[in-house]
Amino acid sequence: MRRAAICTLVVGAALALAAFAAESSVGAGSSGQSGTTGTTAGTPALAPAPKIVKDPIPFGADRKEQMRRYSEIHYGIDSYHIVGPHLVIWHYTASATFSSVWNTFAQDVPDVQYHVLPQVCAHFVIDTNGTIYQLVPLNIMCRQVVGLDYTAIGIENVGFSDQQVMGDRAQYHAALELTRWLRCKYGLPVKDVIGHNESLSSPYYIEHVASWRGQTHQDFDHHDMQIVRAAVARLPCS
Repeated sequence: MRRAAICTLVVGAALALAAFAAESSVGAGSSGQSGTTGTTAGTPALAPAPKIVKDPIPFGADRKEQMRRYSEIHYGIDSYHIVGPHLVIWHYTASATFSSVWNTFAQDVPDVQYHVLPQVCAHFVIDTNGTIYQLVPLNIMCRQVVGLDYTAIGIENVGFSDQQVMGDRAQYHAALELTRWLRCKYGLPVKDVIGHNESLSSPYYIEHVASWRGQTHQDFDHHDMQIVRAAVARLPCS
């Protein structure tokens, strides 16, 4: 492996382990949604969350254990809980309906690409009419992006391309509002709102399985995410 690649993995691992140690110090009585910042005197209240429809997929003890094992193998983290989170990641589903996405994520069978458990998922899915569905609690890892699952909240947009999603006024508006709320809730800089296609350039990227390194998808490339980030930057947190 080239020196630059080794340095990237070392830095990424150091970031992850340091963050995990910090997050693990949170008391057992906390809500588990690590990274949430409370409102203090003199601090403006955060903008309210957009309307979110809770429609959870099954994520019981077996799937949590699968996620823990996956996390340990791929990230060196012995937990199914998110570290941080430090990223919000945009996707499109490459499907036409919300129900088809929900059904795929809900069936905990080996995924179609790597044939391992747990099945892939995302925390949110936004339908073409702008309805925001939450499928998974924000403190649980979802397999959504190789190298970044451990520290990312995933937003899937029903559709087949960046342009289709960004051209759908209701859907795009809902995605921006949800992203605004998440990044403000967790105190994330706008630069850490990324597209799946930008995964390999994230400083948080870690992948301990050599054969998986370098894998990414085409959804929401750098050009389109520059437009998205500019729009997000114009949305105030309070």
